[in-house]
Amino acid sequence: MKIIDIHGHLGDILNPKGGDLICKTGVVMQKIWDPQTQNERQLNRSFGLGALIYRLIHHWATRAQRARNFSATLENFRRSLGETGVNLAVCLPIAPYVTFEDLARARDQEPRVLPFTSVDFTRNHDIGAKFAADAAQGAMGLKLHPIIQAVPLQDPRTIQALQACERLNKPVLIHTGVSGYYLGREKIRNRPEYGKIEYVEAIIREFPGISFIAGHAGLFQVRELCRRLKGLPNVWVDTSFQSPEIIRKLVRTFGPDKVMYASDWPFGNRPPHIRTVKVACKGDGSLEERIFHRNSAELLGLDE
Repeated sequence: MKIIDIHGHLGDILNPKGGDLICKTGVVMQKIWDPQTQNERQLNRSFGLGALIYRLIHHWATRAQRARNFSATLENFRRSLGETGVNLAVCLPIAPYVTFEDLARARDQEPRVLPFTSVDFTRNHDIGAKFAADAAQGAMGLKLHPIIQAVPLQDPRTIQALQACERLNKPVLIHTGVSGYYLGREKIRNRPEYGKIEYVEAIIREFPGISFIAGHAGLFQVRELCRRLKGLPNVWVDTSFQSPEIIRKLVRTFGPDKVMYASDWPFGNRPPHIRTVKVACKGDGSLEERIFHRNSAELLGLDE
């Protein structure tokens, strides 16, 4: 079965010149306690305690997230694709740390990379023109991460980017759910509250002509996301970090044609996320084919 991973990364998305990491070789993830490994063994099941556990072990979970982030090289990316049989993988930049240009260079070396573009909020420029230029060079959509970029979704510059997306009929993947990525004095660099579902709902309703992908389906706020976004025709969701039971809920809420497989590699490993979808589908081959491939291919306009 063909598989498209709709949500992943290359490079260091948390620090300046993060694109330099992409071409490094021999990079191995730091050996530290990684709560996500245990979570993946349980197929992302938190038994209703996910948000509580995350608060209790936030320091260690964030350290492990950062260690995974620093392993996002093209060499490791290729190894992951080869081990799982994933055919294509969307790679999402977060400017100014990793840019579309970084991912376009990676795509030139590895055609399985499907690059999106991002907004560099740190410089003054014509955002609409930049997005149009990136789209002409193969950018398949726009990634917004209001937490890491520390810019709210209602910021005028975000609105400019969304207007450009609407004109060019490109999808937008937004990180959804409250989370943090920095520790100690660096905590001020991100704004976890900007990931609240209420802000995502407001921007999706403001742009009904854009196809929005709710990244991670809201993380621990997945039930709120289902309640707020149910019935909106321009919403798709990805399965990263969600359990089989929640994936089935997403299918019931949004429909089988609106749910897409994702791992958020390297923050999530692909094999357990693939297994999670298979368990959710309970042997329904048609549903598997939709979640793993067809929904993403149709949304991205890929030539079958």
